[in-house]
Amino acid sequence: MQWRGRKGSNNVEDRRGMGGGGKTLVGGGIGSIIIFLIVTLLGGNPGDLLGTTTSNTTSNTSYTETAQEKELADFVSVVLADTEEVWTDIFKQQNKVYENPKLVLYTDSVESACGVAGSSVGPFYCPGDHKLYIDLSFYEELQQKFKSPGDFAMAYVIAHEVGHHVQTLLGTTEKIMPLSQKLSKEEFNKYLVRFELQADYLAGVWANHAQDMNVLEEGDLEEALTAASAVGDDSIQKQAQGYVVPESFTHGTSEQRKQWFYKGFKSGTIEGGDTFSAASGF
Repeated sequence: MQWRGRKGSNNVEDRRGMGGGGKTLVGGGIGSIIIFLIVTLLGGNPGDLLGTTTSNTTSNTSYTETAQEKELADFVSVVLADTEEVWTDIFKQQNKVYENPKLVLYTDSVESACGVAGSSVGPFYCPGDHKLYIDLSFYEELQQKFKSPGDFAMAYVIAHEVGHHVQTLLGTTEKIMPLSQKLSKEEFNKYLVRFELQADYLAGVWANHAQDMNVLEEGDLEEALTAASAVGDDSIQKQAQGYVVPESFTHGTSEQRKQWFYKGFKSGTIEGGDTFSAASGF
């Protein structure tokens, strides 16, 4: 991705080294009684947080930014700026106003309107404060654990989280998340899968416009598709336990995630992303 020398976003909040404290979200996912936390990628089970535990965690760890981390922080800022430009334009075409989210950089743990989360949950979006949260150490995990190298793989992760912000602005989040109180965990998981796949679709929509902005390079699309496939529930479960449990899926299979991202990439419009009306099996 061509990003060096380009303008970054003004909506990046740097909390690295500050730590967090208070209620701790465990396991990754959707949490708190009133506000739902969407921990989207990479191993976290959104349903797990419906029964949270609490602990007091604070950190005063000093932080010194390395050259590699600075470069990655700059990259994240440029990608966020690109999403702001794309979604502002798309919303304007629909006579809507796009509200830019904030992106919080942190290390180890962070406090959000949804509670305190550790870096083990991966990047997440909190609809309670309209902020994305990313520990940049995740980039190394994406490369090593999930075998998804390349800057556009990380761009996909950011675009997916922004996709959840778009869902919040469009009212989808507030329609879907209360169902957790009405349905069994297995039934609610089916909605979570469609919810997550829609965020993948929206990430693809952004990638379509990024291509029109002439910032994509050869191989970028393949990097994003590889990342989408790597974080499928079936791939993660096979890697972790050697077998899959479909009824516990919360994000979709590798094929589904890759398919919906690519569908959004080919479409470039919001209209084709109604995952909730898609036929069984998608």
